[in-house]
Amino acid sequence: MQLAEISIRRPVLAVVMSLLILLVGAVSFDRLSVREYPKIDEPTVTVSVKYPGASAEVIESQVSKPLEDSIAGIDAVDVITSISRAEQSQITVRFRLEKDADTAAAEVRDRTSRVRNRLPQAIEEPVIAKVEADAFPVIWLAFSSDTLDPLQINDLINRVVKPRLQTVTGVADVRIYGERKYAMRVWLEPERLAAYKLAPQDVEDAIRRSNLELPAGRIESNQREFTVTSQTDLTRAGQFGDIVIKLVNGFPVKIRDVARVQESAADERSAVRLGGQNAISAGVIRQATANPLELSKGVREMMPRLEADLPPGITISVANDNSVFIDRSIKSVFQTIVEAVLLVALVIFVFLRTVRASIIPIITIPVSLIGTFAMMALAGFTINTLTLLALVLAIGLVVDDAIVVLENIYRHIEEGLDPFSAAIKGAREIGFAVIAMTATLAAVFAPLAFTPGRTGKLFTEFALALAGSVIVSGFVALTLSPMMSSKLLRHNPNPGWFDRTMERLLTRLSNGYENVLRWVLVKARWLVLLIMVGSGAAIALIYPGMKQELAPLEDRGVLLATVTAPDGSTLEYTDRYAKMLEKMGEKYPEFDRIFANIGNPTVAQGSVIYRAVDWENRKRTTLEISRELGPKFSGLPGVTAFPITPPSLGQGFRERPVNFVILTSDSYQNLNSVTRQMLDEIAKNPGILSPDVDLRLNKPELRIEVDRDKTAELGVSVEAVAKALETMLGGRVVTRYKRDAEQYDVIVQTLASGRNTPDDIDNIYIRGRNDTMIPLSAVVKVRESVSPRELNHFGQRRSVSITANLAPDYSLGEALKFLDATAAKVLKPGYTTELNGTSREFKNSQGALVIVFVLALFFIFLVLAAQFESFIDPFVIMLSVPLSMIGALLALLWTGGSLNVYSQIGLITLVGLITKHGILIVEFTNQLREEGMEMRDALIKASGQRLRPILMTTGAMVLGAVPLAMAKGAGAESRTQIGWVIVGGMSLGTLLTIFVVPTMYSLLARKSVPGPNKAVALDEPASGSLH
Repeated sequence: MQLAEISIRRPVLAVVMSLLILLVGAVSFDRLSVREYPKIDEPTVTVSVKYPGASAEVIESQVSKPLEDSIAGIDAVDVITSISRAEQSQITVRFRLEKDADTAAAEVRDRTSRVRNRLPQAIEEPVIAKVEADAFPVIWLAFSSDTLDPLQINDLINRVVKPRLQTVTGVADVRIYGERKYAMRVWLEPERLAAYKLAPQDVEDAIRRSNLELPAGRIESNQREFTVTSQTDLTRAGQFGDIVIKLVNGFPVKIRDVARVQESAADERSAVRLGGQNAISAGVIRQATANPLELSKGVREMMPRLEADLPPGITISVANDNSVFIDRSIKSVFQTIVEAVLLVALVIFVFLRTVRASIIPIITIPVSLIGTFAMMALAGFTINTLTLLALVLAIGLVVDDAIVVLENIYRHIEEGLDPFSAAIKGAREIGFAVIAMTATLAAVFAPLAFTPGRTGKLFTEFALALAGSVIVSGFVALTLSPMMSSKLLRHNPNPGWFDRTMERLLTRLSNGYENVLRWVLVKARWLVLLIMVGSGAAIALIYPGMKQELAPLEDRGVLLATVTAPDGSTLEYTDRYAKMLEKMGEKYPEFDRIFANIGNPTVAQGSVIYRAVDWENRKRTTLEISRELGPKFSGLPGVTAFPITPPSLGQGFRERPVNFVILTSDSYQNLNSVTRQMLDEIAKNPGILSPDVDLRLNKPELRIEVDRDKTAELGVSVEAVAKALETMLGGRVVTRYKRDAEQYDVIVQTLASGRNTPDDIDNIYIRGRNDTMIPLSAVVKVRESVSPRELNHFGQRRSVSITANLAPDYSLGEALKFLDATAAKVLKPGYTTELNGTSREFKNSQGALVIVFVLALFFIFLVLAAQFESFIDPFVIMLSVPLSMIGALLALLWTGGSLNVYSQIGLITLVGLITKHGILIVEFTNQLREEGMEMRDALIKASGQRLRPILMTTGAMVLGAVPLAMAKGAGAESRTQIGWVIVGGMSLGTLLTIFVVPTMYSLLARKSVPGPNKAVALDEPASGSLH
């Protein structure tokens, strides 16, 4: 007895099975976490090392290189990149997806400690974090106040806000931007120092002697003991001013005689503004694999508690939150699911014409979708845009099996059988086809699970969610649907007007189709062959010319402008231009928040974030505004500025589509000249906009050469010269002082007015022999020179990255082809190229998808061959695939789509969908032929009878995908691509399939009907047979 028959005979069992699926699914849904994408974040570990006073060249050779060489030996490393800036090295190690983030961090820590003794002694200990170098915060909070000054605000952020935020799940770091940290500034006056015959070193020594905190022990008697605390530390500016440096002719010379002492900011080399108002910002950076939605939710939940802890005058604003897009995007997919359910229900009602009959397939939608959540929980998946997209497509799919079962049972009832008998007969007839269709669809998605890398991870969740829903729907179609058909379906002796009209239309359509098919099979098989050849030729013509990219650019509700001033610019210079960018944004009503962050990572760099209002409240997308702002930004003289629309698929927030890397072991000067040649060629291509490079060798610097003979003659040590320069120009941290249980730096430096020009170096004095004061100009020569801003490595070799935006009609695939051709022309031997970021991901995903597509075809073919016990029938069924592909490609071309991760997911899904029609026709034709019908009559009857379920399933699938194709709002750009592929592919594919499959069957099918060998096996030899 088949499963369907058991369900018809035991209706309670059928209901219980479906209720169990609903129950387990509902519980699982509650347990699933919500993300934007599956866990596609590669484990990333960063090693940061500070080496005070070192130039970029020293950092590169003495710090970055030894560390890279050691780290490179770790297993599963994908890419190592490093940035060597003045005083700082940052090495980013990106691992392959399968590597555990904690293991990766531990191994990097181990490799770093191995080479610690080969690094310079003066470096600060390396800091290892599970985060990208220069990572972009997920959420920025801006703190401002009319009553408190920036120092007080900063202090509160450090003491109250930062510790609280660091406890939120997934937070790697909380960085303070526009920081104004307390410090005791001792501003020296060089002329006064010289007048008292003092050197900067004397002031430092005096502060060290006077400001210290040491344990003083205790006093013990027989009965009591006292702890002795010596209050030798200083806490106020006045106390520091009173420190005696030395006695001159019996009079004490105090620090206030030669310097101005005040409590002010340690560093004023960055600035932050929100809506034109100065602020201090806390940027919350997530761990490389953390979920941004959960992190943002945690921070927002923390905000009321922070407001309660802070004084009344401080306002906390969310300057930018990258998770808003994710939240809106997921909500709009849920909305799409509801729209798709309604449209599919409408199709079913139009075809079945009664509410009783329509309920049967509609019931399968909630059971299958909720049942899928159970499978997702079992596989460790999450609710994300891809699994939800799978569910939208599943709505059209899951009703298919139920429609086919119901339609077959209904036909038998109309022919006069009672519902119970019709249900059993109809389910028996169609049971094999349902299993075949379910297995086929599941088989399409099996190879997706083998796709490597990030794209594979995306596909795996999409594919298995879809396959899961199909399997559940197959189960429901063989249990609940036949049982409900036996209970709810009735022959309607007096149908209404709508019923009669629809029946007439459908009958006329079926008869017309049978007549056309008979004509085609008798006289015009050549026409079908011609259409097939035409489709193949059209694919060969259209496919290579399609735009190719990783994913469509999405309107993520935010626009980022990056500003790069010429090297050597001050913060004031960069800030002046940043204000111009803010003014440009203020003219657009679409932006409700403009957040500027200047001086990060260097004073000549900055970024302005334009946050747009909600998607429903504006007509234009951020992409359109970005294209409008691009030329205005480029027109700014004095800085390089360009807009960036943040990419999708988990790429970095500041990542631009083109990221082309040139590698060499040659010198940076030669690499720079080669890069210039590349840029000259790129400038000729109008499709590549605002190219930028990260190699800048023209940061102005003053090189100071010490005349060693002179210093020896005058009794001055080179160390004294170097230390005097460091203190007066660089600012030297001498000791620390206490304030509210926190410790802050005491910094000695010349007044800002004393280090405005190179000539001010001459005014620094050092002590020579016999206490004579010698100006530095007597022992040093100053010459102007240039140095690199930062030196980059990629894969342990010297590198330069060329990043760029793309014109709207120019695709990433074309850009990379052009760059490869240009590199082949320009680069000398010893230079190679690599890709990074979005470009790298695009290249990796491309090859993988072709393999998956071919695998999917093979899998389906083999599954069908096993079921039909034939290699010819599956081949006939598979011939419908190219017909649907041409429909999909034409739909993409017509809507301006491209070949990307999303549209290719759609194409692979289409393979499974379109073969369902062929299965229905071929399977029923074989049944009729087994009953003794002649091939052509069997073909025409099977095709005619299966036309209704084919049209219904196509209608359900197409209308189920229409809400995707017409999607608006957050993340719509990628959803529309899948939608149009399904709509175009299914519409044209079905129209052609209903003629191609019967025609090819008539041409290729064998005389005998395929199937298992039903001959009786003899136990004994037949009588009379010879040995």
